[in-house]
Amino acid sequence: MKIYNTLTRKKEEFVPIDKDEIKIYVCGPTVYNYFHIGNARPFVVFDTLRRYLEYRGNNVRFVQNFTDVDDKIIAKAREEKLPAGEVSEKYIAEYYRDAEALNVRKASVHPKVTENMDEIIAFIKRLIDKGYAYATDGDVYFSTRKFSGYGKLSRQNPDELEAGARIEVEEKKEDPMDFALWKAQKTDDELAWDSPWGKGRPGWHIECSVMATKFLGKTIDIHAGGQDLTFPHHENEIAQSEAANDSQFANYWMHNGYITIDNEKMSKSKGNFFTVRDILKDYDGEVIRFFLLSGHYRGPINFSRDLMEQARNGLARMITAKNNLKYLIANSTGALSDEESERLTLLSKYKDRFIDAMEDDLNTADAISAIFELIKSINTYTKDGASKEFAEAALKLLAELTEVLGLLKDKEEEDIDPEIKQLIEERQQARKDRNFARSDEIRDLLKERGVGLEDTPQGIRIVKF
Repeated sequence: MKIYNTLTRKKEEFVPIDKDEIKIYVCGPTVYNYFHIGNARPFVVFDTLRRYLEYRGNNVRFVQNFTDVDDKIIAKAREEKLPAGEVSEKYIAEYYRDAEALNVRKASVHPKVTENMDEIIAFIKRLIDKGYAYATDGDVYFSTRKFSGYGKLSRQNPDELEAGARIEVEEKKEDPMDFALWKAQKTDDELAWDSPWGKGRPGWHIECSVMATKFLGKTIDIHAGGQDLTFPHHENEIAQSEAANDSQFANYWMHNGYITIDNEKMSKSKGNFFTVRDILKDYDGEVIRFFLLSGHYRGPINFSRDLMEQARNGLARMITAKNNLKYLIANSTGALSDEESERLTLLSKYKDRFIDAMEDDLNTADAISAIFELIKSINTYTKDGASKEFAEAALKLLAELTEVLGLLKDKEEEDIDPEIKQLIEERQQARKDRNFARSDEIRDLLKERGVGLEDTPQGIRIVKF
């Protein structure tokens, strides 16, 4: 497999440190609100990376943290008049709910900052002892000038960075480019822990270094996250991790591109800020996932209603193909004919195309194209019917590939919303009355609600997408 490594700015063959276990760390959410569509992209993309590596027979240890100590959490706690711990726990629960809707699997470990405070303090002490950090009036800073490789990930010159940096009024650091490892408590309502430097809490960057080291080791295979984290977060992680551990922090760095909203940067002030919870009111989670995988992960992607409708229609094509094969399995008999056996051999080439795409730096866009080519051939081969054995083999192949992308998950039968049920019954009556205009109108209404109807010899089949 080839992976584009942000550190080297080129595609490299992926060679894991330990062939028995691939170690991946992905920066998780700061839990003070519902996560937005931009946050969702790395969650879905790197969940898909994990799925693909496992599909190829690898054991993957996948760590994604929760930042449950942060200025934004403290501000939210003040706003909601709740303890900060209650705020973070609330939004961790909401994360799991939305992640499940997107079919994002739970990580092997979801460490929280608050549960790793002893390790964080010990890590900072080690940096001070080695001369890379210094304490001043209860704060602790990392001295970037002491780490010779600073700037190697983002390709930024420390001298140029310093020219644009500034020291805030309350900061007491020696150099504008130094960053906080530990922050002294300023008000009584701030979360704080005892430390050798007084009561306080960790800086943002140190948390991920400590949790990655604790749960994956001093050197990990892949560190991943959004492009916006390259600098300063990931750059600072490298500096403090390699300074403390005397070893390379991560062998491969993967970063997904930005999401724009109707070709504009997402911003609350512009009113184009969308949480996944908001979007789920109009679109099924699988549609959102399909949309996020429809472009290459490193490129920018534009979120718009038109593109979401395209994603919904694309997913509907997959669902229809799956349901058609299920219908054939339920209503066909017989074993493979020689001709069908040859056709199955021909279908296997689409699996090869799918794998080639995924091996080429996780190209999910081309992988989806391979699945649509597979569906087109299946439809051609089954237009006049098929044996049960052929339909089962074709469905197995379709399910195998879509599962890697986290799509076409078998959902439990859900109770139909009474309003939806009423519309379906009204459409049936309209068809009996030969009022086809009203029938088509209702069908469009249902489609807007994420419900498709298929007319089969056995009656109406309901498809949710």
